[in-house]
Amino acid sequence: MPHKTEKPNKNIEEEAIKYVLLSARESDVKFIRLWFTDILGTLKGFAITVDELEGVLRNGASFDGASVEGLTRADESDMVAMPDPSTFQVLPWRPSKDAVARVFCDIETPTGQPSAADGRQILRRNMAQASAMGLTFYVAPEIEYYYDVKDSDEEVRNDHSGYFDQTTLDGAGGDLRRETVLTLEKMGIPVKHSHHEVGVGQHEIDLRHMNALTMADSIITFKVIAKELAVPSGSYATFMPRPFGDRHGSGMHTHMSLFNGEENAFFDDTADLNLSDIGRHFIAGLMRHAAEMCVVTNQWVNSYKRLLPGLEAPLFASWTTVSFGDLIRVPTYRPGREKSVRVEYRAPDPAANPYLLFSVLLAAGLDGITKKMPLPDPIEANVYKMTDSELEDHGVARLPRTLDEAIRLAEGSELLEKALGTTVMANFLQNKRLEWRQFNNNVTDYEITRYRHL
Repeated sequence: MPHKTEKPNKNIEEEAIKYVLLSARESDVKFIRLWFTDILGTLKGFAITVDELEGVLRNGASFDGASVEGLTRADESDMVAMPDPSTFQVLPWRPSKDAVARVFCDIETPTGQPSAADGRQILRRNMAQASAMGLTFYVAPEIEYYYDVKDSDEEVRNDHSGYFDQTTLDGAGGDLRRETVLTLEKMGIPVKHSHHEVGVGQHEIDLRHMNALTMADSIITFKVIAKELAVPSGSYATFMPRPFGDRHGSGMHTHMSLFNGEENAFFDDTADLNLSDIGRHFIAGLMRHAAEMCVVTNQWVNSYKRLLPGLEAPLFASWTTVSFGDLIRVPTYRPGREKSVRVEYRAPDPAANPYLLFSVLLAAGLDGITKKMPLPDPIEANVYKMTDSELEDHGVARLPRTLDEAIRLAEGSELLEKALGTTVMANFLQNKRLEWRQFNNNVTDYEITRYRHL
């Protein structure tokens, strides 16, 4: 069933409802989890029985949204979870008898208006901007994460694998990754690659490109699957950007492309690097807005423990075709692979809310296209060895080094306000200020170890 990116007409909606009811009956579904996220990307939801399914598909399910981060204003708590029938899937890790399914929901007000704070609605609105320009936005993330066992010494003993190793030296991690891939595909989420990453206990699963809304739902589902499958083995799947100070951080490099019908709008067989003017303007928009977007692409205090020298993470808003330390990379074109011409944006980490992440990335790229922003030549030299004046000569801006700096750069951003809406931007930044204040008020183990006995 196609995933909806805009409201279907009544006939299509009726067919979708019938399809879901039939699927639930054939799969012996007894419970359906209604899923949605708060503005930080944290999964929320509640369950209904199958007897309630048809009524909820037609009319939605009311709930009190006052306790859900950023979802409502103080004077409006009642909200409605309206299921998107195209996202109905049985959860393969639950028993097949009295099975459990999930369906993603759009959040609406009691009068049927889209909630201004619903991430799916925000992304759908930004995708509509691209659609008005005749373009469809596709993304493909590389999701890195760690399996963190209860005894970290045991993890170090059992995992001796490194980047791309194909041995059985990584303990249970390889089996967990394989089961995660199989479960993703059972739920209709195609996987392109999977492998062991650089860090001890670190893995990567790359999802095959799809439209941005479907992908955002898929990333949320991926996290649930990885965590659910890890628990029986006594471990935990963590998507913390840098959970261990002595290992590499986990990123979520995001590959992006725009299509005009079946044609890749980033491809031009007569252009340098086979990168079209649209593609160049898109990259220029990303570079222009990179620093102010960091509060969304890297939303946690811990995110900035990954964006450090020597950890293969970007520090500057530069682009290249070869280096892996720059913010943006354009992979080398392979003849006959016109549809694969794309842009890789390397700042995001898996802690990001994918709905807001894809919204701001698309908005920045479209801003570059609309304003025909010029793209400087790619950086051939090592940006990490450049002086501040050399960086300025190349038009390369530094990315923020802390969440506090990211918040300050985001304040007053017209791009973020347009992409996210005034309500979400205000609530999101308020939440991030609180996080930074709580972090500053906390006494860390580092401080105790360093200063306590002086």
